[in-house]
Amino acid sequence: MSSAGPQLRKPLRTRQVAGAAVFTAFVAAATSVFSVTIPATNGYFNVGEIMVYTSALLMGPYVGAFAGGVGSMISDLSLGYPYYAPGTLVIKGLEGFIVGYLSTRVFPAVSRTGWRGVSVAAGAVFSSALAYVGVVFLSGNLSPTLGDAWGIPAITVNLDVPFIFWFVVAAAAFAAIVYVGFRHQPKSGLSVLSVLLGGSEMVAGYYIYESFVLTLIAPASFTATLAPLTEVPFNIAQALIGLLVAVPLVRSIRRVTKGRENRMLGSAQAPGAGGK
Repeated sequence: MSSAGPQLRKPLRTRQVAGAAVFTAFVAAATSVFSVTIPATNGYFNVGEIMVYTSALLMGPYVGAFAGGVGSMISDLSLGYPYYAPGTLVIKGLEGFIVGYLSTRVFPAVSRTGWRGVSVAAGAVFSSALAYVGVVFLSGNLSPTLGDAWGIPAITVNLDVPFIFWFVVAAAAFAAIVYVGFRHQPKSGLSVLSVLLGGSEMVAGYYIYESFVLTLIAPASFTATLAPLTEVPFNIAQALIGLLVAVPLVRSIRRVTKGRENRMLGSAQAPGAGGK
């Protein structure tokens, strides 16, 4: 019996290390392959939050912190934003840790009725914020760049996004959040709340970093045009898109893996299975 503990902890450590390596690559790839430059801050909009949140929700705070911080920092360096790399390592690392820690270790179980109310409120706030950011900042003529990292050629796509698109997306997001709150267990609500708090840290962290730290380490020509408030809506959009994609993705992954584990357990317990 005394050796059971170390035997159980060793596979767990192996799983954590493997998960950190895999999700770091996922975060770096998701952050790098889709980017839109923000001239006012010499930063860029990306969809890396999808993988930051996915890694934290699936693997917990430590894998979420490592994958979020290191994977995002690698993207900054590969895309030519080295002045953001130190801040990204800390900010995205904390973001992944917060999401993973809150979703797995802090929030207590809440009744189904309570989570229905939380779902309606969270859905209303989320969809309103998504509609505002989309209509004001992400409508009209957009030119996102795909690739331009790790030897992948850059492809610029010119889009004309009507503002009504964001109202439709916001309505769909509200319906999805309310549906999850009414039809599924509170764990989905815990994930949403964890992501919202982690995303808030990311938005505040970059504002502080751009306002104070970059004025010390960046070139004068860069700091002269620095406008941290300009990037806040884009960072909010990153967090909202990450939430919108990561929570359903994690739920689907858990459903698939749970079904596979149940089938394996059923096969092991079947008559004659593993017989002498």
